[in-house]
Amino acid sequence: MAGVALTVAAAVLVSVHAGRAGAQDWRSASREPVGLAPDPALHREPIVQVYGARTWGWRGRFGSHTWIAVKPAAAEAYTVYEVIGWKLRWSDSALSVTQREPDARWYGNAPQLLAEQRGAGTAELIARIEKAVSEYPHAREYSAWPGPNSNTFTAWVARAVPELKVDFPPTAIGKDYLADRVLDSAPSGSGFQFSLKGLLALTASGVEGLELSVLGLTFGIHPFDPALKLPVVGRLGPMR
Repeated sequence: MAGVALTVAAAVLVSVHAGRAGAQDWRSASREPVGLAPDPALHREPIVQVYGARTWGWRGRFGSHTWIAVKPAAAEAYTVYEVIGWKLRWSDSALSVTQREPDARWYGNAPQLLAEQRGAGTAELIARIEKAVSEYPHAREYSAWPGPNSNTFTAWVARAVPELKVDFPPTAIGKDYLADRVLDSAPSGSGFQFSLKGLLALTASGVEGLELSVLGLTFGIHPFDPALKLPVVGRLGPMR
């Protein structure tokens, strides 16, 4: 009952600020970068960044979209890997591989940097990321809830490259979707997770802390890196 009460309270808070996520048409919503990505012309070292942003429209009150950007050494642009559901309307894969500004707003919503690696050892991580992307098993299917979706994809890659230590926001619905598996590492690739197709999940790791997800709504606490995680509201506490 406490969890339900917290969710209701959070929903009320978000309703007060409802215009944030859905006030503009998606065609005119900003895709401008926000200054979180190093300029490739000035930073020649290899870079990996993981981002998350609230989704467009009313879904943004509850959910986030995540993606991964890589820049090999001396590359002139970032390559962004993400899953976009509407791609399936005209192609046989929801997987998107593009060269774009990695820190661009997601249809008006500012992204948050979830993880970053630079310099020594990063080239090897990029190779492993590219391998994990190529092996993603759900590229031809998409379900906003409970998954597989964009967060299922990013978590798949993060599990393959645990050095990234991605702490997904509680609004990243789909991160806990394991398809036919029940046990795996946490989405960050550390610790463990028990999940029933993302509808009920228990996660414990040094990156995520303790999380309980019910029907995609995640409640969590990190006792050693003080933070509270709530549906709708997101993470309350300092980022790593």
